[in-house]
Amino acid sequence: MNIELINTGSELLLGRVLNTHAQWLCRQLADLGHTVARQVTVDDSGPAIEAAVHEALGRADLIITTGGLGPTSDDRTRDLIAALLGRPLRMDTAALDHVVQFFASRQRPVPESTKVQSLVPEGAEVLMNAHGTAPGLIIETAPGQFRAGKNCLVMLPGPPRELRPMFTNQVVPVLEKRFPLETAFVCRTLKTTGLGESRLEEIIVGPLQHLTVAGLELGYCARTGEVDLRFVARGGGAAELVAGAERIVRGLVPENIYGVDDDQLEAVIVQLLAEKKQTLALAESCTGGQIANRLTNVPGASAVLWGGLVTYSNEAKVKLLGMPAATLAQHGAVSEETARAMAEGARKVSGADHALAVTGIAGPSGGSEAKPVGTVFIARATPDQTVVLRCYNRYDRETFKHVTSQQALELLRRGLLDNEKPAS
Repeated sequence: MNIELINTGSELLLGRVLNTHAQWLCRQLADLGHTVARQVTVDDSGPAIEAAVHEALGRADLIITTGGLGPTSDDRTRDLIAALLGRPLRMDTAALDHVVQFFASRQRPVPESTKVQSLVPEGAEVLMNAHGTAPGLIIETAPGQFRAGKNCLVMLPGPPRELRPMFTNQVVPVLEKRFPLETAFVCRTLKTTGLGESRLEEIIVGPLQHLTVAGLELGYCARTGEVDLRFVARGGGAAELVAGAERIVRGLVPENIYGVDDDQLEAVIVQLLAEKKQTLALAESCTGGQIANRLTNVPGASAVLWGGLVTYSNEAKVKLLGMPAATLAQHGAVSEETARAMAEGARKVSGADHALAVTGIAGPSGGSEAKPVGTVFIARATPDQTVVLRCYNRYDRETFKHVTSQQALELLRRGLLDNEKPAS
C-alpha cells in the first residue's frame, strides 16, 4: 500500500512549532505493518495545499493530512480538499451538536466562527473529536477519478492531543478493515542503555546472521544515552524469527536491556520500586531536578518517590542534606566524596530505601585539568552501601543533564536488579 502524509501549517515551516506528527504517525503506521512512502510539509496557502493533495491523489492509496480543520482564516484544508474532490460542503448536525456541547460543558458562549467546523464534504465519514471541536474526516474517491484505483483520504486536526486519540481510536479500526495486511507482520523493539550503536551491532550481528538470512530485518535508533534495537519480520514464521532474535540478544547483553517497545527507563524504575515496596529520595545538583521530573511523569510515582532536593549551591548541600562543610572545603562540590555525602544525606533525611545524588560540571566553563567540563559523579546509597560512579559527559548543558539523569536511573536500575540475584 502506498501511503503519503501531508502536514499543513506555516508555523511548522517557520520553525515555531516542532512537527511531531510525521514521527508519531509514521511510527503508528509502521506498527500496523504499513510504511509511509512520502511525507511533506506545506504552508497554509491554498496553492500549496492543493498542489500537495492533488499530487498525492495521483499515486497514493492512503493520504493523511494534518491541520487546517479549525475555525480560523488560515484553516483551509477542509474547504480546499472539498473543492478539489468536487464535493459540496454540508452542515453535519452531529458535528454541530458536538461544538455546542463542547462550549456548554465549559460554560462558555459558542463563537459563531466555530460552527464552520460542522461543514463537511458530501459523503465524508465524520470522526468526532473527544478533545476539541474540529472533527476529523475520511473520504473515499471513486476509481478513475484521480488514478486507476480509489483513494482513501484521512483528514486529522492539527493539535497532537486531538489528533493522536482520534487516529488511535477511530482511524486505526478503519485502516485495519479497509487495508488488511496480506502477510503477517511482527515488530519488536528492545530498549538498551550503556552501549553505543556501533558496539551493540558489533556484539549481535554475527549471532543473528542466520536469522537475517532467513528474513529478519534489524534496525537501530540511537539517542543520547540509549539505543533502540528493532526486529521486523513478515510472512509465515515472522513471530518465530523475532522471538528467536530477542532470545539471542537478551543472552548477549542482558544487563543493557531495560525494556521493550515504548518502555521508558523512568517507568521501569517506578515499577521495580513499586514491586519491591521501596522508596527513593533524590539529591540533584547539576541536573537541576531533571531526575525528579522524569520520574514524576510516570503515573504511580507518588507511591515510591519520597521527594527530591535540588541542592545546587554548597550552602544548600550543607543545610538541606546535612553534609559536612569540611567535605566540600577539602574535596570540592564536584567530587566522589561530595556525591557520596549527598546520597547518604538524602537517604538519612528522607528515611527512603534508596537515594540518588548527582553533582557535576555542565560547562561550558568551570572545568579544570583534574576535573574537566563534563565531569559527573553519581551516587546511589542504600542502608548497606554507597556506590559512586564517575562519568564524562561532554555535551551542551541540556544534553548533559539528560544523559546524567539517564546514567543515574540506570545505576539505580542495576542496583535494584542486583538485589534480586541470589547470593553465590
